[in-house]
Amino acid sequence: MGKKQPLRPDIGETVHLKDYDPDYSGGFKGKDDKIKDKDEAVKPLEHNRQRLEKLQEVLYAEAKHTLLIVLQAMDAGGKDGTIRSVMDGVNPLGVGVTSFKAPTAEELAHDFLWRIHQHVPSRGMIGIFNRSHYEDVLIVRVENLVPEAVWKKRYDHINAFERLLADSGVTILKFFLHISKEEQKERFEERLKEPDKHWKFAKGDLAVRAKWDQYMRAYEDALTYCNTEWARWHIVPANKKWYRDLVISQTIIETLEKLDMRYPEPEPGLDKIVIPD
Repeated sequence: MGKKQPLRPDIGETVHLKDYDPDYSGGFKGKDDKIKDKDEAVKPLEHNRQRLEKLQEVLYAEAKHTLLIVLQAMDAGGKDGTIRSVMDGVNPLGVGVTSFKAPTAEELAHDFLWRIHQHVPSRGMIGIFNRSHYEDVLIVRVENLVPEAVWKKRYDHINAFERLLADSGVTILKFFLHISKEEQKERFEERLKEPDKHWKFAKGDLAVRAKWDQYMRAYEDALTYCNTEWARWHIVPANKKWYRDLVISQTIIETLEKLDMRYPEPEPGLDKIVIPD
């Protein structure tokens, strides 16, 4: 694609993922796209990490704002890698990561958002959802785990839930890590070649891969129906990991900077304190 690709679809736009190139790499172009561009991205990414570290410290100290980051992707889409790379250097005391697996019996005995709400970060914290409430309109839909009449209502429930969070002071960033089916194949093959990565591969991943087109349609609907003013979706080209990390780190930084955070005022008289020997 020669033209600039939008990161955020317009609100109300019907999303067609074929219009979003997962191999897109924005302005980071060089003679050898796989090597030179990646090398050129090292310094900007490190700068972003250092900036994010400073911003997260102020967020934690001020304790007035909350940031919730939602990561969704197909298997091998890079959710874990994004967290490791982008949040490298950030104080772990101020960050919580929740990975939502198949719901437990207790969770299934409640509404589908019950287990999600319990993990929403508190003020001063960055919370990261590695998969999220969107599984209830993705895997639940494609695998026919509940009737269509049930999951179709969940788009409105999700929008209302996210509106409640936003009205309560939670800033929401949602990222769909968009990889191609060919890229997923390469990443699966890498996992099979390296014994240390075998644990990341399950035979069931192939059954999900076989329904790729169905999952893409489910993602398109989630990206269309749940793209709101208070919780915008970002479609991140994720075939190139370095570009993915640059885009996400920059977006988080710009979002935190808009919060206009300040360190709390110090106790009066600190300038007169003498630390005894």
